[in-house]
Amino acid sequence: QVQLVESGGGLVQAGGSLRLSCAASGRTFSNYAMAWFRQAPGKEREFVASISWRGGTTYYAESVKGRFTISRDNAKNTVYLPCNSLKPEDTAVYYCAASTKFIRGNYDMDYWGKGTLVTVSS
Repeated sequence: QVQLVESGGGLVQAGGSLRLSCAASGRTFSNYAMAWFRQAPGKEREFVASISWRGGTTYYAESVKGRFTISRDNAKNTVYLPCNSLKPEDTAVYYCAASTKFIRGNYDMDYWGKGTLVTVSS
């Protein structure tokens, strides 16, 4: 069993930055690839970024590439998502997720956090 708790969301003006964090507990953190997803009101959940077990490989959605950066610190059981140059269309609930698999485009995650809300004003 793995528990995931997101933090760092809030209200920010367009062009500003936020740093999202996801703290994991339970099973060995390094056994899981990690990912961020987001869901805006009235829209389907979409992939944002993912990172391999030791952080050597990352994937990004085209919409956030160059603005968001996913990283992990296995010693702290934490994954991060610094979000720069935020746009109103980035407004969504952001979810942290964990999986024993690391596959491009994988949505079949084993564990999900409860989400943290990011609101970007124009």
